[in-house]
Amino acid sequence: MRIGLDMMGGDYAPAEAVKGVKLFLDSVATGVHLVLIGDEQSLSPLLADAQLDPSKYSVVHSSQVIGMNEHPTKALKEKPHSSISIGFHLLQNKKIDAFISAGNTGAMMVGAIYSIKLIEGVQRPTISTVLPRENGSQGLLLDVGINADCKPENLVQFAILGSLYSRYIMGTTQPKVGLLNIGEEEGKGNLLAQATYSLLKDNPLLNFIGNVEGRDILKDTADVIVCEGFTGNVVLKMAESFHDMAVRRNIRDEYVDRFDFEQYGGTPVLGVAEPVIIGHGISGARAFSNMILLAQRMIETKLLEKIRESFVVAGK
Repeated sequence: MRIGLDMMGGDYAPAEAVKGVKLFLDSVATGVHLVLIGDEQSLSPLLADAQLDPSKYSVVHSSQVIGMNEHPTKALKEKPHSSISIGFHLLQNKKIDAFISAGNTGAMMVGAIYSIKLIEGVQRPTISTVLPRENGSQGLLLDVGINADCKPENLVQFAILGSLYSRYIMGTTQPKVGLLNIGEEEGKGNLLAQATYSLLKDNPLLNFIGNVEGRDILKDTADVIVCEGFTGNVVLKMAESFHDMAVRRNIRDEYVDRFDFEQYGGTPVLGVAEPVIIGHGISGARAFSNMILLAQRMIETKLLEKIRESFVVAGK
């Protein structure tokens, strides 16, 4: 198993990326081989100081970096030797089994869609966020930002993708799917919610339980909550603010600590044909380590094969 990691992506790269690699290799006994993509001159002293097992990683040199504020499509075209461009080239040509970056999110999305392509039958990819629930379990919310405007069919596909992720990555036996709405009763909400409800209700691949409200998000009412990316991103940023506020006010609470994004690392781009994981721009060592763990689990559980099989069924 070969996992590619963009060592130049993120505000604290490459130092925190190297620390994350060390944390992963020191704590996880696996057959994973890490392909570290970045500027060799910058990486060499950091890797030497980390005293990593040289059999567990290899370095692929990249002479360019796509900045966080660069235009995604233009940057990928004009910087073919960037760490992100090289990562997608390696993934596209089966030289690595997964690709991870905390760099330019737009460039990662463009690369995932146009270099790796979507799984047949998937209309749009989606990204999700883990929801730490009050009872100690975890839920999933999607979409959280890349699909601000959606059709009902898109939300149904997000529900299928989220259910498979919840089942095979998060270990939920029969994920309950809820539609985020302004009321529990059928017929509530805007035109999108009303049209989506009936499609979710009639889909045999889903364990649809109906509408859920904002007050249900952090409860165990539903394991997978579906919405369009505009609403999902607002919910995500508000949840992140709980943890940020607690840190600023020096408040320590076990539950609030679970809103720290580093615990979850990054989010996969669900719906593309190979494992692609996007990290937060301010990712530290623990986040990088957890992103590698997530990529490993996606490969081991054959999640993408399960998605392909489901969309074959859905298309019949």
